[in-house]
Amino acid sequence: MTSKREMEKSRGNDDGFNDVKGLFLRALMSVVVLIFLMGEVRGAMMQESPTEAMKQTINGVLAILNDEEMKNPERQRERLAKLEEVLGKRFDYAEMAKRTLARHWKKLDQEQKDEFVNLFHDFLSNSYAGNVDGYSGEQVQYLKERLKGNFAEVQTKAVSPKMAVPIYYRLLKKKNAWWVYDVVINGVSLMKNYRGQFSRIIKSSSYEGLLEKLRSKVEENASPSS
Repeated sequence: MTSKREMEKSRGNDDGFNDVKGLFLRALMSVVVLIFLMGEVRGAMMQESPTEAMKQTINGVLAILNDEEMKNPERQRERLAKLEEVLGKRFDYAEMAKRTLARHWKKLDQEQKDEFVNLFHDFLSNSYAGNVDGYSGEQVQYLKERLKGNFAEVQTKAVSPKMAVPIYYRLLKKKNAWWVYDVVINGVSLMKNYRGQFSRIIKSSSYEGLLEKLRSKVEENASPSS
C-alpha cells in the first residue's frame, strides 16, 4: 500500500507540475496577445491616409502626362488606358453614378444600375480624355485634409504660372481603402452639377431619355482609333 508520505510527495510533485503548466499557458497567452496587438498596430500603420492615397493617384497621373514618349499621337490609346488604370484604382464610379441619380437610383433594378454605372463611367472617361492634351505642366499643392469618420476631403490646388485652381477630392472609406466619390473644382461639385443636369433631363423626358443622351455623348466624344 502507498504510504501517506508517498501520497503527499506525489501530490506535491503534481502541484509543482501544475504551477509550471500554468506559467507556460500564461506566457503563451501573453505571446498570442502581443502578436495580435502588433498585427493591429502594423495594420493601422499600413493604412493610407486620404492625402497619401490621393498623392499616390495624382503622382501616377502626372507621371503619365509628363511622359514624353506617351505624348506621341500614335500612343494616345495606350496613354488613355494607363490613365484609366490609375484612376480606376481610386475613383468609385458606382458610388458617383448613384449620387448623380439621387432618388431615381432606387427605382432601378440591379441590371439597370449596372448599365448606368458602365455608361456613366464611359461618359466620364471620354470627358477627361478630351482634356488630356490640355495639360501644360501644372503642379499640385496639397493644402488641407478634413476627416470625419469614413468620409474625407483632400484639398489641393493646381498651380501654373498663369492661374491657380482649387480642386477638392471627396473620399469615402470602404474596406480600409479611400475612394473618390466627388471632385469639387473651383467651388463646383461635379456630382452635384451632373445630378442637376440628369434630374432635369429625366423630368423633361424620361430615364431612357437620359440614357440616350449619355450614349450620344459617349459616341460623340469617343477617342479616335490609332
